[in-house]
Amino acid sequence: MKQTILFKNKIYKIDIGFIIILVIMGLTSLFAIYNASNLIKTGTGTSYMIRQAMWYIIGFFAMMFFCSFSNDFIYKYIKKAYYFLLVTLVYLLFSRILYLTIHHTLPLAPVINGAISWFTIPFASFQPSEFIKIVLIVMIAQIIAKHQDTYPDANFKTDLQLLIEIAKVLIPPLILIVLQPDTGLCIIICFNIFIMLVCSGIRRGYIIGIFTLLGIVIVSFLFLYYKEPDLLASLISSYRVQRIDAWLDPESNILGSSNQLYTSLLSLGSAGLFGFGSQANIISIPEAQTDFIFAAFGQCFGFLGTIYIVLLCLILDLYLCKIAYNIVQKRDRFVVLGVIGMLLYQQLQNIGMIVGLLPITGITLPLISYGGSSILSYFIAFSFVMNSSPVSKKTFTIGRKKQKKNTTLSYS
Repeated sequence: MKQTILFKNKIYKIDIGFIIILVIMGLTSLFAIYNASNLIKTGTGTSYMIRQAMWYIIGFFAMMFFCSFSNDFIYKYIKKAYYFLLVTLVYLLFSRILYLTIHHTLPLAPVINGAISWFTIPFASFQPSEFIKIVLIVMIAQIIAKHQDTYPDANFKTDLQLLIEIAKVLIPPLILIVLQPDTGLCIIICFNIFIMLVCSGIRRGYIIGIFTLLGIVIVSFLFLYYKEPDLLASLISSYRVQRIDAWLDPESNILGSSNQLYTSLLSLGSAGLFGFGSQANIISIPEAQTDFIFAAFGQCFGFLGTIYIVLLCLILDLYLCKIAYNIVQKRDRFVVLGVIGMLLYQQLQNIGMIVGLLPITGITLPLISYGGSSILSYFIAFSFVMNSSPVSKKTFTIGRKKQKKNTTLSYS
């Protein structure tokens, strides 16, 4: 449904269905954090809930702010954002090098959970990698759209040129993020780009080549894991090998590496159909407000609670698919497809790791887990979705004379 809002001297046309879904996601997030209060080890559930509400409010304002610009205007300046974020990632890398050599970090770039991925300032923190994944989606959407316009009858040679152009933009931030280290976010970015490439109509041979390369990596990993575990530990660190051990055998080290998976499986398995009730604390769950919010919600409200979360995520994904299907401009469609890929991977990875289908990683459940940078980055991405949605095209009416403040609503 299309809604037109006249506020002061500007007219906004927004996708009211999309807004309603985001509001429900926000209320669900606050409710989930509230019910995880007794499971949170540091801080209080109320403080997390208040900060999450603040980030949602900031996110909505940021979305409306970016909606006040056309997508063409944002595309024009997206490279500046890319280079700015690259500089911040380089700064974080130097901080990590300093920490590894003399055990000191650069100002505003401390070690958090073994990684240097954040800028911390009083009362807030900023994770550049969360924002550069949005910038990469936009830039690569531009590259793909331009390539399709330039080569309407593409062949293997022109598709190779496309891959090279994408690699030039993609590889520098990926290397910097891996060195933080934050492998999970790199996988998210690669998955987004892969979805965009598949939808771009690139030659099937390249897609098969990517799958073949992925298969070789998986087979090599399994060979080293079972035959040469010491060599594998030297290549990817013993900590990551322990994560694989915990995934394959959750009861192998209940008090150590497999504690997170074991407790999440135990909390979900024992909660039954309806759960243990609001703010239940029957089984201790680590990181209940972030990575394991799904398990905490399941402990409180059982199978029905988890089904509600899954359905809510599915509704958001399907609504975005509907928007992407109806978009005419290729560049905007690829941006929305990248956002869908980003959401879908994080949802599958987070829920999959909690139920034991995938290894534990530090990936949160989008828009449900607590996290300021994640919410703000998603809402910035959603501003592209709003601007691109066929039912939310925006215009402006700017008067020369001062007018009385007024707000009018109209529906069509």
